[in-house]
Amino acid sequence: MRRMRGNPRASWKQTIESQGLVYGTPGRDANGEPRPYWDESVHYEFDMDEILALEAQVEVLHTMCLHAVEQIVLTNRFADFGLPQWSWEPIANSWKRSDPHIYGRFDLRYDGRGPAKLLEYNADTPTSLVEAAIVQWHWLTDTHPDDDQWNSLHENLVARWGELRDVLPTGELHFAWSGADASGEDNVTTAYMQETAAEAGFDTTALPLEEIGWDLELERFVDLAEAPIESIFKLYPWEWVLDDDFGKRVVNSLPQTMWMEPLWKTLLSNKALLAVLWEMYPGHPNLLPTYLDDPHELTEYIRKPKLGREGANMTIVGAGMETATGGVYGEEGFVYQLLDPLPEFDGMRPVLGAWIVGDTSAGLGIRETAGLITDDGAAFVPHRIPQP
Repeated sequence: MRRMRGNPRASWKQTIESQGLVYGTPGRDANGEPRPYWDESVHYEFDMDEILALEAQVEVLHTMCLHAVEQIVLTNRFADFGLPQWSWEPIANSWKRSDPHIYGRFDLRYDGRGPAKLLEYNADTPTSLVEAAIVQWHWLTDTHPDDDQWNSLHENLVARWGELRDVLPTGELHFAWSGADASGEDNVTTAYMQETAAEAGFDTTALPLEEIGWDLELERFVDLAEAPIESIFKLYPWEWVLDDDFGKRVVNSLPQTMWMEPLWKTLLSNKALLAVLWEMYPGHPNLLPTYLDDPHELTEYIRKPKLGREGANMTIVGAGMETATGGVYGEEGFVYQLLDPLPEFDGMRPVLGAWIVGDTSAGLGIRETAGLITDDGAAFVPHRIPQP
C-alpha cells in the first residue's frame, strides 16, 4: 500500500460531473486548506496479494455479521441497540423471513502491514458508491489503462438484482430517497442503483420518499400514478424511519411491500454490532476490542454513538490525541472501541471502504482526512493495482 502523486486529467472536473459526481463538499488537506472532494492528484497503489487478502477478510467479516444478527435475534438483545421496543419483533420477523439484502460498505483500518480492522459497517444506507463504482474506474482506464482495480461493483450489483428477480413479488421496482438531502448525493446514488436494477431487467420508478402515497382503501403504499408499491429500495436510514408514525406504517406493510435494504439491517448499521462481534469473536484479527456503554479495560479508546453518522459526536481518549466532534447523536448510547489510529501517509489518514454486494466482496473506495476522525471534510481518492 503506497500513496502516489500524479497529474490530474486536464478536464477532470467536467469529466467526473458527466459521470454523475455532481456533489461533495470540499475536503481539507494536511494543512487545513481546501482540496477537491474528488482528488486525483494522489492515489493509492496496492499489490495484488494485498487485495486478495482484503477480499477474503471482507467476506469473513460479512459472515460474522450475519451470525451476529442471528445471535441478537435468538437472544432478543434489541435493547442494546437503542431501537424502539415496538420495532423489535418486526426486526426479528424480517430476519426470519430472510428479507433480501443488496449491498453494504465496511470501513476498515489498513496499513499494508497487518490484517484490516473493522471500524464500522455501513450496511443500510452506504454512499460514496458512484465514486467507487464508476468515477474511479474511468480514472483508471484514462490514466493507467494497463493496470487493475479492486472494482467489480457494477457487475455485481446487476447480478445481485438478477438474483432477486425470483425472490421479489413482481418485476416492478421503486426507488426512493429523501428530498431533504440538499447535497444531491442520495438522489444520484439512488439513480445509480435504479440503473443497475434496470440493467438486470426490472421495470423501475423513482420518487422522493416524501411523495410516496398511502391508499386508504387498499391500505397500502402507492406511487404518484397511484400504482401499488410492491418492492422498494430506499436510501433513508431505518432508525429515522422508526422514529415517526410513517415508520409504523412502513413496518406494518411488511412483507406485502418489500423494503430494501431489509429491516433486519438496523442491527448491522448500528455500532452496538461492534461490541457484539467482539463478544462472539474475542481476539479476532479483523476486530478491535469494543464494549457497550463502558470502556472496560481500555485506557485509549474512541467513544462512538450507536447511531452516529459522518464522524459526529465522537470522542477520542488517548495520550496527546484527545479530540471530540459535535452533533445530534448519543441519546441512544455509545460504544467504546480501542483507539487504533488510522495510518498516516504524507500527513493524511486513509480509511478503506470495502464493498460487499449480496454475499460477495466487490470493490474498494478510499476516503482520507488529516485528522483522526473521518468526517465530512474527507476527500475521495482513487486506487490502482499495478500490473507486474
